[in-house]
Amino acid sequence: MLLIYSNAESWASLSPEQRDGLTTAHEELSRELTEQGLLVSAAGLADPITTRTVQVRDDTTTTTDGPYAEAKEHLAGFYLVECDNIDQAIGYAARMPDAEYVAVEVRPVMDMSGLEM
Repeated sequence: MLLIYSNAESWASLSPEQRDGLTTAHEELSRELTEQGLLVSAAGLADPITTRTVQVRDDTTTTTDGPYAEAKEHLAGFYLVECDNIDQAIGYAARMPDAEYVAVEVRPVMDMSGLEM
């Protein structure tokens, strides 16, 4: 899973041309991954202010506004790709324009055997 991070400050600092460039780069990478049969799923996530964190304690469900972690950066989107190894995934993450502005995290998806833990 390639997890895309962003923050309001870095986004606000981008010019309209840079924002368009981000969109174009994602479209091109998505097309390439699809053509290679590697793209499983991809999506951008809504603004963090729409987030709700759900917890259950002693059979009581509570919700709070916003993401669980109070951090400057937030998860902005993801790509789920089939890669042969971590180095291939890192290569695709490095091609994401977001890696230039904030970060892209590469995290293996745990299979049912749980051997990744």
